[in-house]
Amino acid sequence: MGQAPALPSREERLALLGKVGKSLLGMPYKSWNFGDSTGFEGILETGRLLKDPTYFAFADGWFRAWASRPEPFKPLDCTAPGVAMVEVAHESRNQAIFESLNRLATYLMSRPKNRGIYDTWETFCLIPPYGGEELPADEEKWLSNPPGGTCIDCLHFDPPFFTALGKETGDTALIDVGVEQAHAYIDALQKENGIFDHFFMYGVPGTWAPGWGRGQGWALLGMLDVLKNISLKHEGRRKIEDAAAKLIYSMIKLQRDDGRWWCVVDSERSGEEGSTAGFMATGFARAIKLGIVDESIVRPAMIKALAAVIADTNSDGELQNVTAAVFASTRKSHYEFTPRGFSVPWGQGPFALAICETDSLL
Repeated sequence: MGQAPALPSREERLALLGKVGKSLLGMPYKSWNFGDSTGFEGILETGRLLKDPTYFAFADGWFRAWASRPEPFKPLDCTAPGVAMVEVAHESRNQAIFESLNRLATYLMSRPKNRGIYDTWETFCLIPPYGGEELPADEEKWLSNPPGGTCIDCLHFDPPFFTALGKETGDTALIDVGVEQAHAYIDALQKENGIFDHFFMYGVPGTWAPGWGRGQGWALLGMLDVLKNISLKHEGRRKIEDAAAKLIYSMIKLQRDDGRWWCVVDSERSGEEGSTAGFMATGFARAIKLGIVDESIVRPAMIKALAAVIADTNSDGELQNVTAAVFASTRKSHYEFTPRGFSVPWGQGPFALAICETDSLL
């Protein structure tokens, strides 16, 4: 594995960001799906750092179009890039987007809860394990008739959206709902070692799929977004700070000497996975700025992760070794054998964010 690659100059990083940003503008977005949140956040941050209004205009156009006809709402609308939409509505002073966002929030809060978390799936997205491992009888039964469930990815959706919209509109009750949801994800899915499991299923004891690398990224950025949007005096803040810091320090212990992480962070056989380093470089930078971690420990890990994610990029600015949508499985081998080699918003978005978020710290 060797040592971490050298970090390119700022000029080189910004030139690379331009390529990454263009790739994000060309992604096949849908209204809405997994990955759109980091995709659009990456677009906005790229435009801000490069001082290029094209990026804001792109996001603004998408959000105006969505706001013109947001209903009927559907379950996957929980993946809407809510934080980015609040930002664009604020900057453009677009009341139509705000009205649609308020309607979206009302819909999302109308869903039933399990383990304190608003339902994501009435029928969970279980698929046969990548790699072909044979399932035990009970797990085979769940595969053929999945119960509902919720996954850690969604910590990046509801809680940041509710707190961002509540902060913008002055709705403290909505902020409290976002904090409550963040707490529920932490209680349900974070383990004693700080690492999050991927999902739980309704009516099924326990949690499943420990150590999925990108899942740690979704969790970390979601918690940090909530912290950014709530008061320093909010009574629910400390729990989220502690959970985020615990995750960061655990991930630093698991970081390889070359700055990367395995696809499943404790499994060498799971192989390379490009997006985790982008998520972590972004999250480490944000945690330093929020003052919730020891910069002397986290900054070197941030630099190594940033250098690694840059080194894993081809000449077109496409991050390599990014795994496909994992869906979900009760088998660890599923996450170890997930196909890779995809240019997707959950790879390119965190990559762009990593360059942007670390810029002021370097």
